[in-house]
Amino acid sequence: MNIQNIRHVAVIGAGSMGHQIAMLAALGGFSTTLHDIREDALHDARNKLEEIMGKWVSKGKISEADKEAAFNRLSMTTDLQEAAGQADFVIEAVVEKWDVKRDVFQKLDKIAPAHAILATNSSTIVSSLIADATRRPDKVLNMHFFFPPLVMDCVEVVKGEHTSEETAQITMDVCHKINRTAVLLKKEISGFIANRILGKLQQEALFLYENGYADFKDIDLICTKALNHPIGPFALMDLSGIDVGYYVMQQRYRETGDPAHKPPKSIEEKVKAGHLGRKTGRGWYDYTSSEKGVKS
Repeated sequence: MNIQNIRHVAVIGAGSMGHQIAMLAALGGFSTTLHDIREDALHDARNKLEEIMGKWVSKGKISEADKEAAFNRLSMTTDLQEAAGQADFVIEAVVEKWDVKRDVFQKLDKIAPAHAILATNSSTIVSSLIADATRRPDKVLNMHFFFPPLVMDCVEVVKGEHTSEETAQITMDVCHKINRTAVLLKKEISGFIANRILGKLQQEALFLYENGYADFKDIDLICTKALNHPIGPFALMDLSGIDVGYYVMQQRYRETGDPAHKPPKSIEEKVKAGHLGRKTGRGWYDYTSSEKGVKS
C-alpha cells in the first residue's frame, strides 16, 4: 500500500485537536469524516471551522472556492461505523486517557477495513500501549499534531517496534499531502521531543510559582521578554487546556511512579474548579473581559 491508496480519512474526536485535524485532511484533498459521540460537539466543530476558514478567505490565505471544496469533502457523524467503515487512514484524537483510547482502538479494529492505518494523536500514550488492543499492530503508530493544528506546522510521527516501515512512510506522506512538516522518530518515549522539553519548562515554572518566587504573570513576562518565547508557559497551558496537561501528568505518573510527575497542587485545583483555560473562559488568566479578552 502507498499514499495513492489513501482516499478516505476518519478523525475520531471533534475536540480542540480533532476538528482542526479533520479540516487539514479535507484541505489536503482527502474525503474526510469527523466523528464524535456528541452531536453538539460536531455542531460546535462546524461553527468553529466556518469561522476559521472565513478568516482565511478574508485574509487571502485560501480562495472561497477552495474553502467550499474542503467543506464539501468534510462530513460529520456520531456513527462510528459510518465514520471508519470505509476509511483508509484513521486518526484518533479523543481524551488523553489510556483506557478510553484502548477502547476506541478495539472498536476501530473491528470496524475499519483491514488495510486501514490507525494513528493516535497522543503525545503521552505511546502506541505500543495501544497496538495490542488491535489485530493489526503493524498498522498502529503515533501521529502527534500540535495545537492548534491549522496553525502549527509540525507533526511528530513515532514508530514503535510493532509499526511497519510501510505504515510509517505512508503516515509521513499523509503529512506531506496535508501540508505539514513531519519528523519521524524511530524510538518511542512518552512525550516525544517537543513536549518533553516543554514539560520541563512548565514544571520549573510551576515550581517557581508555587514556592512564591514569582507570580505566574511575571514568569510569563520573563519568558516572552528575556527568552523571546512567543507565549509564556502559563498562557500556553490556558491555550492548550489545563485539563489536557493534567491528564498527561497523571499518565506519566502512572507509568513511572515518580512523585515529580504528579500534577502540581495548583493544576489539580484548577481542574477541580473547572478553570481549564480559554475554552472555559478562565484558567490562569480570565478571558471574560469584553475589552481585552484577558483579565489579570
